Amino acid sequence: MPIRIFVTDDIDHEGVELLRAVPEFAVDELPTLPAAELLERIDQYDAIVGRSATRVNEALLRRARKLRVVGRAGVGVDNVAMDIATELGIAVINAPAGNTVAVAELFFGTVISLLRHLTRADASMHEGRWERSELLGSELRGKTLGIVGLGRIGGEVSHRALAFGMDVQAFDPYVGDERFAALRVKRAPSLDALLGAAQLLTVHVPLTDETTGMIGAAALRRLRPGAIVVNMARGGIVDDDALRAAIDRGHVAGAVLDVYVTEPLIGDHPFRGCANVVLTPHIGASSAEAQRNVAVDACAAVRDALLHGDLSRTLNGVLAGEDAATLGPALLLARRAATVARALLAERGATAIDSVTLKTGDDLTASAGALLAAAAAGTLEGVVEADRLNLINARSLATARGLVLAHGEGGFAPHSRAVEVRLVAGGHAMRVGGVAALDFPPRLTRIADFHIDVAPRGTLLVLTNRDVPGVIGRVGTALAEAGVNIAEYHQARLAEGGDALAVVTIDGVPPAHVRETLIALRDVRSATLVRFTGTA
Repeated sequence: MPIRIFVTDDIDHEGVELLRAVPEFAVDELPTLPAAELLERIDQYDAIVGRSATRVNEALLRRARKLRVVGRAGVGVDNVAMDIATELGIAVINAPAGNTVAVAELFFGTVISLLRHLTRADASMHEGRWERSELLGSELRGKTLGIVGLGRIGGEVSHRALAFGMDVQAFDPYVGDERFAALRVKRAPSLDALLGAAQLLTVHVPLTDETTGMIGAAALRRLRPGAIVVNMARGGIVDDDALRAAIDRGHVAGAVLDVYVTEPLIGDHPFRGCANVVLTPHIGASSAEAQRNVAVDACAAVRDALLHGDLSRTLNGVLAGEDAATLGPALLLARRAATVARALLAERGATAIDSVTLKTGDDLTASAGALLAAAAAGTLEGVVEADRLNLINARSLATARGLVLAHGEGGFAPHSRAVEVRLVAGGHAMRVGGVAALDFPPRLTRIADFHIDVAPRGTLLVLTNRDVPGVIGRVGTALAEAGVNIAEYHQARLAEGGDALAVVTIDGVPPAHVRETLIALRDVRSATLVRFTGTA
């Protein structure tokens, strides 16, 4: 069956063509649909790609039983129910960089228009008037620009502001000193300090609980008299009523607004009568170049997520910012080690997992969150629907089932890229570990106290037996008689004549009776079949 993708909201054709070029994809491209019609269609699709016009709400996500990816050709994802997507294991992907230049250029275009009265000058000339003496403006040079949020767009604005000869200061507690230094921007120690210095204030942050109403009445009072406020981020970050009041009393000299709490902005609105407020209809990303860039970026990320399971561009996935190619083997190892540990505990009658603890070598410590999600996914294989279990929702699903997830510290360094997973269930514990080196496929190297060396692929058969002659031969014969081919066979023991453990990689899925046949063999104590189904 083809992978079906629904494209809407007039995505640029260059992005759509990236999807159409993939033989495995079937792409349906339609204009923005009414919510009810989209709800009827959505359960056919594996992915949806759109812009802000389509609301990807809870009802849509829960109806979309096949949906794996939501692609947003733009920065904001206000129109996506992120918490529900995460719960359902649906990747949400945006295009954060494609419209950066477009927004930064619009910032200066509109601000200069306000400072130099360009809209009034243009209107007066078209109406046959010559008002040169009444259009005295002011310059950017020498003014202090205060930027709230020094991310991609804030950084582009700061770069251009320096070229205008402005004094640039910013407040962003989530950005390190190195970025401030690289951009030659002065770090404001607090938002209040920035407000007190700014003659021009601009916000470039997402709309969250933390930022909603951030620039309200109290913040506006702290601005220098005659300041200008710019909001090209999201409606609601600046309190519009408080801004209008500050303009009316003359404390704020003017404003530039490209975004609004309710869009489209139609009918009467308090700002429509303000001559010193420049209003634009959310056109920050409305350049041909930006629309092409965000479409190509979003569609390429959707393609890679669907074809290769690459979640490094997801907003709600644990791989954001990670090198998916480098980390992939370790993720696979963590997931399959947990699957083996869970199966061995189930062999002992312990099926309700209480906790999952992950230990890593030094090179993987920084990626412990992603690896712990992979271990949680391996633990839950067979417990939840396979197509709804992935790195996006594994941790939340595990926590909802009462599992305690932890990253163990210290005392574990057999290899810099080692991974060990320890599961506890009903007083029983099982640890399984291995190595995910960069120059060869991942290997399982430890089960409980036994040192082994096998690849975690296909189907594993884990046996415990007495360390006596003939066991290996009897196991091999039994498998051969059942038509099962052995790919790898590793035997380990703790002491001569004591307990032994064998890990056998076999091809395909063995007949149902094989396990009982093996347990019935002399000196074999247990036989556990582990069938790997999930990928990292």
